[in-house]
Amino acid sequence: MAVTGFWPVFKNLKATLDYADNPDKTTAPEYLDEDLYAALRYAENGDKTDHKMFAGGINCSAQNAYAEMIAVQRRFGLRGKVVGYHGIQSFREGEVTPEEAFEIGKETARRMWGDRYQVLVTVHLNTDNIHCHFVVNPVSFKDGSKFQNKIGDHKELRKVSDQICREHGLSVLENSEFYSKGKKKEYWVHKAGKRTHRDMLRQDVDEALAKCGSYAEIEYYLKCLGYRFERDFHYAHLSVIADSWQRAVRLDSLGDGYDKESIRERCLGNQLKPELYAVAYPEWKRAPLLTLEYQIRQVQQKDTVTLLFQIFIELLKICTGSNIEQQQSRPMSPAMRAEVQKLDTTLKEYKLLCDRKIESPKELLSFQEQLTDRISELEQERYALRLRLRRVKRPEEEAALKAWAKELTKQISPLRQQRKVALCIAQHIPQIQALLDAERQIEMKHNNLTRKKMRSEQRF
Repeated sequence: MAVTGFWPVFKNLKATLDYADNPDKTTAPEYLDEDLYAALRYAENGDKTDHKMFAGGINCSAQNAYAEMIAVQRRFGLRGKVVGYHGIQSFREGEVTPEEAFEIGKETARRMWGDRYQVLVTVHLNTDNIHCHFVVNPVSFKDGSKFQNKIGDHKELRKVSDQICREHGLSVLENSEFYSKGKKKEYWVHKAGKRTHRDMLRQDVDEALAKCGSYAEIEYYLKCLGYRFERDFHYAHLSVIADSWQRAVRLDSLGDGYDKESIRERCLGNQLKPELYAVAYPEWKRAPLLTLEYQIRQVQQKDTVTLLFQIFIELLKICTGSNIEQQQSRPMSPAMRAEVQKLDTTLKEYKLLCDRKIESPKELLSFQEQLTDRISELEQERYALRLRLRRVKRPEEEAALKAWAKELTKQISPLRQQRKVALCIAQHIPQIQALLDAERQIEMKHNNLTRKKMRSEQRF
């Protein structure tokens, strides 16, 4: 079994821009092709390839792959940002020897790209899974046409790899989530250890199916959790949507057991449970935001940007279960729970607000302006140094000026990063406010429904 994939290698934009600052010079290949060179060097790394025992070229030599690829690009002219493609073919642990992997890798590259493109093929032995690396020149040596990197090319690589694996008596990965329709994004989210909105919906539907005895109860339960039915139980295929989603999700697309017939059978089974004779409600406390706001505002009497982020982060911690207090509660809004994916970024923004003691949008804007002014001053100073470097003649003076310019660059980089984070905060503030408003409305609605239920039960 082999898993395949490839991705584009882009120019080193920073090096290109820095070099372009000097009008006395023209574009040189070493500033344009650093990423291609790095990809080739990585693929050929002796520590990973067992001293290059398994390195070969298709339409080029392994020893001079970089020079030969660049020669083709120079002959036809490098067009666009992509200077190469880096691919991988990974085999199941223990299924192939390095020799077999090398032969399969070369044959895969030959059938996939060999009629038009140059390819470096290597085998890496530094992990439990033996795997091949491909570095492909995107410019054809035949006519200079560029490899287009279409979706079909990725499917074709998998098809070619699977066919060669079958010819060698190896297993083939069937029905992979990665290649399923509409599942590619989910695959990478799951690989990063995160959850998609479909995962959250599946969890909420499972809760509803465990507690509800009729279609009406399921609809009511999911509405309490912040979902809307685009197609309810009057239709053959049920679909729901949340405010933050771009399109509705069909319940039967969540997997086995979520089609209308399976849901009906679950409801009939639940009707036999004595504890589910009444309409089901979510069991946990449904006001984490209202509770947080009350507790925090008792300590801090004023509204600040920092406080807004503090409340927001605490809600996200509740979503992840990492809050200090073990509460039987979580935000109801699917949009709020989806923000957990961006928690690291939000924490970085919150840290900047705390470090700089920023409490209002006005102070944030002032901080951005200060950063912009300081960056501009340093960039002008660096530019003046570069002008001086053109006229300097003594080597020791040249070295001193270069060191000075390098030090200025070190000062500029963190300031640019801070400005970038500050800009993100400015964009994030209205989004957070909207999310908190939506969550607040849902919690207040649920509290009102709960009070009505309690008053109704007290009458009997």
